[in-house]
Amino acid sequence: MKIIKYPERPEWAEIVKRPVLNVEALRETVKTVLDRVKEEGDKAVMEYEALFDKVELSSLEVSEGEREEAEKLVPADLKAALEMAKENIETFHAAQRFTGKKIETRPGVVCWQKAVGIEKVGLYIPGGTAPLFSTVLMLAVPARLAGCKQIVLCTPPDREGKVHPAILYAARLAGVHQIFKAGGVQAIGAMAYGTESVPKVYKIFGPGNQYVVAAKQQVSLHGVAIDMPAGPSEVEVLADKTANPVFVAADLLSQAEHGTDSQVMLVTTSEELIRNVQKEVERQLDLLPRKELASQSLENSKLILVRNRDEAIDLTNEYAPEHLIIETAAYGELAERVVNAGSVFLGAYAPESAGDYASGTNHTLPTNGYAKAYSGVSLDSFIRKITFQEISPDGIGRIGTVIERMAENEKLDAHKRAVSVRLESLKER
Repeated sequence: MKIIKYPERPEWAEIVKRPVLNVEALRETVKTVLDRVKEEGDKAVMEYEALFDKVELSSLEVSEGEREEAEKLVPADLKAALEMAKENIETFHAAQRFTGKKIETRPGVVCWQKAVGIEKVGLYIPGGTAPLFSTVLMLAVPARLAGCKQIVLCTPPDREGKVHPAILYAARLAGVHQIFKAGGVQAIGAMAYGTESVPKVYKIFGPGNQYVVAAKQQVSLHGVAIDMPAGPSEVEVLADKTANPVFVAADLLSQAEHGTDSQVMLVTTSEELIRNVQKEVERQLDLLPRKELASQSLENSKLILVRNRDEAIDLTNEYAPEHLIIETAAYGELAERVVNAGSVFLGAYAPESAGDYASGTNHTLPTNGYAKAYSGVSLDSFIRKITFQEISPDGIGRIGTVIERMAENEKLDAHKRAVSVRLESLKER
């Protein structure tokens, strides 16, 4: 991990950069895969599964028999854990339900909104180095609460053509309708364009590597919406001298083990904490089964010493972390000053892992600085708000001349006339 002491503000833009692949090379590779999936459907998806996931598939959809078999393979204690996590996620997201209220902007002019679930949604669940069955709950539970009529899930199979049993169990628990064995760019293309097997959806959700992020961004230009540019995971710990270095090191490593392109960062006013965290990271790293992955991720990571709390919070807002853990004496005060972050964890006993699994908040969050403009996934992500207005004769009489004057000055005479003919009809009554 790189130690940076007292960086000046002009240096911050460089400090907060994430590790990225060659964007141009990435774009062309992704476009090639998407174009083939669009043209050749299932055939292209299965060929890319053979190429990238090293598995020969005869069909893409997970059968009901496979789902029933998977349920028997999930240990009882994991089932219980998934059920509690699902309940907490459901409780938190159900509280976000929108209730439209009719507003009378002028007598006789009534406006309101109605929330409607997106009819067809696609969920991407990464496989790769870890089966993210928790992400199934994070996406499918709010989709079901929102009233989405068709919930489609794509996830890469293993080399035997099987999907991890816990992913299938979580999908059943959360109410997923169809599951397909497809990963990476080809999965995004299948959901965006539709194939013989995979339905075309209206919006795609889910995190992934930089290829998946690039694929989501490309398909979003051609008729399908996406949740956000959610890429490789990242965490920042903002801490002072009161922080427990054992906890801080554990939090940094919990994100570092996601993959080689993950990034972790410590921002602190305490040089002693940096020394102690370094020692703890080295000690705990040796205990991890995913030590090699975490070690490579730590090469992209930073321990930053700042002069005071103002610099600490300003640098944090510039970084706009996906996950932010604040472990300071006055964490509540600092939390009020956070304006750019995906999800914030407050105090010594709120690890980022809690949000990843079971506290109830959503763990699908904006990365790579996109927290400056995007929210994490919520119930709102799965709904559309349709506006309505009802105008009585009295109402059009009150606002009609305003509309006429504005339309006339924009030189849109037909707009003006649509009001004028109504006003004239009222004079005849």
